Amino acid sequence: MSSGDDYDKLSKEEREARDKADREREAAEQAALPYTWTQQLVDVDVTVPVPKGTRARDLNVVIKKKHLTVGLKGKEPILDGELCKEIKVEESTWTLGKQWTAVYMANLSYRGLEDQQSVLIHLEKVNKQQWWENVLTHHPKIDTTKIQPENSKLSDLDGETRGMVEKMMFDNQQKQMGKPTSDELKKMEVGILPDGKTSRSLTPSSQALKKFQEAHPELDFSQAKIS
Repeated sequence: MSSGDDYDKLSKEEREARDKADREREAAEQAALPYTWTQQLVDVDVTVPVPKGTRARDLNVVIKKKHLTVGLKGKEPILDGELCKEIKVEESTWTLGKQWTAVYMANLSYRGLEDQQSVLIHLEKVNKQQWWENVLTHHPKIDTTKIQPENSKLSDLDGETRGMVEKMMFDNQQKQMGKPTSDELKKMEVGILPDGKTSRSLTPSSQALKKFQEAHPELDFSQAKIS
């Protein structure tokens, strides 16, 4: 993960090179796992490939508040360990399904699609305002500071409100990395301004902003000055 004082001292080119190396390392680590996973703030979805012909009754899937086990009965588990964060067991589920996977020959020429049988696991997070670094604590971590909330909904906001929300996104990421927020950076550049010297009045579409707030609970709107 690229953070800390050493990273701050790097030039722009050095930072880009470091970030690229970090992305490649992270991608390789995730590709080596016996499963794939995706997440939103509210939940995590895990896909675990299993042999063709596997039936639900052949599987041993145990979902607990802080532990996950997935495997075939009578064999070593494919996944077995402590979850990154607590989940709501009663709202978490698993199913056995098929997914189509692209298959390539040794010379990398495309051969076609094959159906891959997989265990599809849905985990409902307890804390719905926190990104997971991994699924199981003993597996490689991802850099959660690089995760960006869905930006497409920013287009629903007017220009002034969009600027306010983008500022919040930046400040949220800075806080996660232990770095100064935009206001703190401004004070460092021009000196601390007297309280109340500047104030900006916003006139957003309240309905669009409300929808955006619901879609992004990780952002703190409590200090936003909205009229």
